[in-house]
Amino acid sequence: MVLLCGVWGFNMVAMKLGTEGIPPVLQAGLRSAVAAPLILAWCRWRGVDLGDWRRDGTLLPGLAVGAVFGLEFLFLYAGLGFTTASRGVVFLYTAPFFVALGVHVLLPDDKLTPAKAAGLGVAFLGLLLAFAEGFVAPAGGTSLLGDAMCLLAGALWAATTLMVKATRLRAAAPALALQYQLVVSAPLLLLASALLGEGFALSPTPLVVAAFLYQAAGVAAITYLVWFRLIARHSTSRLSAFSVLTPIFGVLAGVALLGESIGPLFGLAVALVAAGLWLVNRPDGGALRQEVA
Repeated sequence: MVLLCGVWGFNMVAMKLGTEGIPPVLQAGLRSAVAAPLILAWCRWRGVDLGDWRRDGTLLPGLAVGAVFGLEFLFLYAGLGFTTASRGVVFLYTAPFFVALGVHVLLPDDKLTPAKAAGLGVAFLGLLLAFAEGFVAPAGGTSLLGDAMCLLAGALWAATTLMVKATRLRAAAPALALQYQLVVSAPLLLLASALLGEGFALSPTPLVVAAFLYQAAGVAAITYLVWFRLIARHSTSRLSAFSVLTPIFGVLAGVALLGESIGPLFGLAVALVAAGLWLVNRPDGGALRQEVA
């Protein structure tokens, strides 16, 4: 999960570089359109059986998850046009908290314990400190709309995780769960791009192409496949708690690759995030014995 968060953090830089030559929502749609055949080719190469999706009961939840996945990226990209990136990423990464609350209600074997709740709270405080400078500078009169849209994107991200965990997709091949999301989201996002008037204006410089391929092949194809494999086998709330590391890695990537600066609170933020993750993942006697059983 730490490795995945590092890859996703660098993805923030790739998205920023990619928009220099590809409109944002169009970029998201093309990413899904390119990643889907890559996943299918990998399955055929490795002999991965996707099962009989027409009869195994995954079609309806798969279509629903794909639609939610597409809406997540639609609201995220659109919301960032109204608010700052620092504010937007804070609201997006409320997803672990929606997940923790959702599994507490929907999944009786993954209850939100006081230790998990405290850990999530401490980690989120660290996340707020890491992006405190984004709150100091006013984002303009439309920032509340952008904040709300990014918050909705975080809730939709959590919804896809919970839907995979709570439906027949949990027992399906992880590649199938991912394919549903990519195949359904691609046309939805491309249609949204057209309706938003982005146009198909591309400037495919080598840097833009490299950034896009990083997103499509590295992130949407490889890391998402690993992610859905993990959530099918492990505690969803604990896995999702690690996602608060992603914006931390994103800031580090911005400093290393884009020359961005970080505030003095960053060291304290990292310490709080680490402490929160320790609280979420610390071995509790009864809970640990139950998981092992």
